[in-house]
Amino acid sequence: MTTMTEASVREFKMPDVGEGLTEAEILKWYVQPGDTVTDGQVVCEVETAKAAVELPIPYNGVVRELHFPEGTTVDVGTSIIAVDVSGGAPAEAPVPAPAEQPVAERTEPAAEEESKPQGRQPVLVGYGVATSSTKRRPRKGATSAAEPAKAAQAVQAELNGHGHPAAAAQQRPLAKPPVRKLAKDLGVDLATVVPSGPDGIITREDVHAALAPAAPEAAPAAPAPVAAPAPVASYDGARESRIPVKGVRKMTAQAMVGSAFTAPHVTEFVTVDVTRTMKLVEELKQDKEFQGLRVNPLLLITKALLVAIKRNPDINASWDEANQEIVLKRYVNLGIAAATPRGLIVPNIKDAHDKTLPQLAEALGELVSTAREGKTSPAAMQGGTVTVTNVGVFGVDTGTPILNPGESAILAVGAIKLQPWVHKGKVKPRQVTTLALSFDHRLVDGELGSKVLADLAAILEQPKRLITWA
Repeated sequence: MTTMTEASVREFKMPDVGEGLTEAEILKWYVQPGDTVTDGQVVCEVETAKAAVELPIPYNGVVRELHFPEGTTVDVGTSIIAVDVSGGAPAEAPVPAPAEQPVAERTEPAAEEESKPQGRQPVLVGYGVATSSTKRRPRKGATSAAEPAKAAQAVQAELNGHGHPAAAAQQRPLAKPPVRKLAKDLGVDLATVVPSGPDGIITREDVHAALAPAAPEAAPAAPAPVAAPAPVASYDGARESRIPVKGVRKMTAQAMVGSAFTAPHVTEFVTVDVTRTMKLVEELKQDKEFQGLRVNPLLLITKALLVAIKRNPDINASWDEANQEIVLKRYVNLGIAAATPRGLIVPNIKDAHDKTLPQLAEALGELVSTAREGKTSPAAMQGGTVTVTNVGVFGVDTGTPILNPGESAILAVGAIKLQPWVHKGKVKPRQVTTLALSFDHRLVDGELGSKVLADLAAILEQPKRLITWA
């Protein structure tokens, strides 16, 4: 990478476009060297672990250099584009070079800027590069053999949640929060545990090994036979292909693993006759108040879920592990799982509990279209309380969904099919579906979860309860 030393050259660094994200992939450049740019002009599109985001440049000038090609994953805080601002009015005035000073003694403003803490750059409303001296953990392959200590310090800084890696490494050993809790429960001092994980991280196995009593000294035994090397996984390049795990897919995988092994999941099922609900859907499609809006079974199912939550508010909560508290929420940010070309995302409708049925229909329509276009913002995927996933659109009867991290419940909606059903004492063809509600058993017991699911089923069987129970 070429280092710009002229005072007129400004380096635009990769901002943190989410909350605490450490890297982003450059999807597309909209400018090339020699192009003129203005303050606020979008220069590239990047993909984070949460969404695709367009980045505007914060000053005027001429592009001197693009430091990375498309498809490169870049750490937050790394310079990605150099702009010569001498020919235009910069949004932030550059530091002038001292006059008549020898080249060897001249202060280089660009390098000086990089050494000083940077304030938030005006790239997106509500986002930017936080002021910090923390060095991000380098990507795999980027750390040289001479820097294992620095890599371990960066890992510790991320685990402890502050920007002083050297101090963190000296304060306590490297271990993730679940491992620290395990050690605390078992009465094991992590300072006495020998780590076996990468970069010196203590694992669960290390904690359990520390509990094992020391074996008594015995006479030297005969050397054990050398074990055969483990077989190396084969790869047939002609018949197999590999896709790097990154972006939304990587974030989803980490979130689902964390949720599955943190919250004790319970899933309950109910099969419902939704014939009357389907008739109401057809009637609403003809209603003038819903013209131009998406009216489908999911609209009434989400509204029914909101009514069920209103009748059983304790299910709308979260578990605070650090403070050992249950946080009851008097608002519902309703998440809707959406399959996109970049993977599964779960944006949510803010304050869904306050919306009328037409307003809910409008919000659902905007959410789905924005997700399909890949324009969902990171803020839209944060702060959810309860989620709905519609697996029925794929013809699936139902499933056992995994909770979105930090949420208390998730509802899976199965396919609606014409099935034989006993109605008024006779077997008749009726529209039937199966619902599955997964909930966090730490804060939702079986009775509460069953009440919510039963209320939901009752509303869908008799949708007039949307009025009487609301």
